[in-house]
Amino acid sequence: MPDGKEAAGHPYQALTPDVVMDALASVGLQGDGRQMPLSSYENRVYQLHLEEGGAVVAKFYRPQRWSKAQILEEHAFSHELAAAEIPVVAPLLLQGSTLHEFGGFFFSVSPSRGGRAPELDDPDVLEWVGRFLARIHTVGATLPFAVRGALDLQSFGHEPRDWLLRHNKLPLDVCSAWEKASAEALELIASSAIGKSARSQKSYKATASVEADEDSGQIRLLRLHGDCHPGNILWTPLDAPAASLPGPHFVDLDDARMGPAVQDLWMLLSGDRGQRTRQLAALIDGYEQFRSFDQPELALIEPLRTLRLIHYSAWLARRWDDPIFAINFPWFGSSDYWQGQVQMLHEQIEAMQEPPLRV
Repeated sequence: MPDGKEAAGHPYQALTPDVVMDALASVGLQGDGRQMPLSSYENRVYQLHLEEGGAVVAKFYRPQRWSKAQILEEHAFSHELAAAEIPVVAPLLLQGSTLHEFGGFFFSVSPSRGGRAPELDDPDVLEWVGRFLARIHTVGATLPFAVRGALDLQSFGHEPRDWLLRHNKLPLDVCSAWEKASAEALELIASSAIGKSARSQKSYKATASVEADEDSGQIRLLRLHGDCHPGNILWTPLDAPAASLPGPHFVDLDDARMGPAVQDLWMLLSGDRGQRTRQLAALIDGYEQFRSFDQPELALIEPLRTLRLIHYSAWLARRWDDPIFAINFPWFGSSDYWQGQVQMLHEQIEAMQEPPLRV
């Protein structure tokens, strides 16, 4: 853990309420002083009320995570989706740009959109979400990202694993067990379709086609939401005021990248195998009203879950100099935490060798 001196020096310590309001004013919007932090660990996000009425959401991007070009590419994707009448919450164009700089931070301003968590045990809700995911992917498949990278074995598996080991982030009493379990898990992933479909970023830039090569067994890679879990879907019920569009609204494309379509589906599944199968069937029923779904991608669900498990631990470790992480994740880094990770990796090794879900 960092000492107090390191924590005090984190860049977000400079993002005071006055700086937030001054940043808003710098793009021509006058706040009335009311600001409410919204749930976000990676960035700092605030709902800000305006003097003229209404509210907006300002996102201050974590320094040194994304380049300006990468953030603008995310913004361009969100505006492509909005232009296709897909309910994403895209950043506002203010003073000729969606991305701004103030006080050493990149930031954007978006409309404030309310909503509740979707009821994902309702097949009709899942089907509705599936329809919009298919439409997101139809837009996403038209051309690749140029600078945002991909969800692949190297960047979500080997690189975070190697970083954790190189920086001695694991307690000695569990390091060997985790190192062995993670290596075995990554070997299994390497033999899966996601391992075989690893492509260099250069190949993405060289062609607008991201279609699969059926002869090589590669999967199709397309621009994704990337982090499509229930917390990133706001649901507006049918009985909402007429001014509100009912159904799902997708927020936070901060993790948008290239990857297989199933990445945007599997995090919406929960429960036992039977429950997950029924949920998946409803999602795909909606999805295939607009776009065919490649059934072989279902074999990627457990490899993708395993990559997320490894990547998540490295994400927490890399962010530990930010005081908000020690406050919200006090259990991280203990021997108990890492022993739990070893157990989950063993469970994933078993899951990756079981037959995939079928619908």
